Amino acid sequence: MPQKRKKYDREFREGAVRIVEETGKPIAQVARNLGVVEGTLGNWVKQAREAREGRDGMSKDDHEELKRLRAENAELRMERDVLKRSVVLWVKEATK
Repeated sequence: MPQKRKKYDREFREGAVRIVEETGKPIAQVARNLGVVEGTLGNWVKQAREAREGRDGMSKDDHEELKRLRAENAELRMERDVLKRSVVLWVKEATK
């Protein structure tokens, strides 16, 4: 008779992955403690790492550059807005 596959909810999977990552314990040991198949927990950990590293075609360096560029973009927008306000004040002063 075939065995029934257990279904684990998302919270359980995330918690198991967090235990592996935060404690540094081997996947096999954590899997035994939780009553999960070692390969299953290994897959969850692998998926979590890939999701965190952005396996969507962007490397870790690409993510860091994107973060840097977004910060630079925000700073430039702020400078642009300050200049706009300055010009408005300058025009108001000049037209008095």
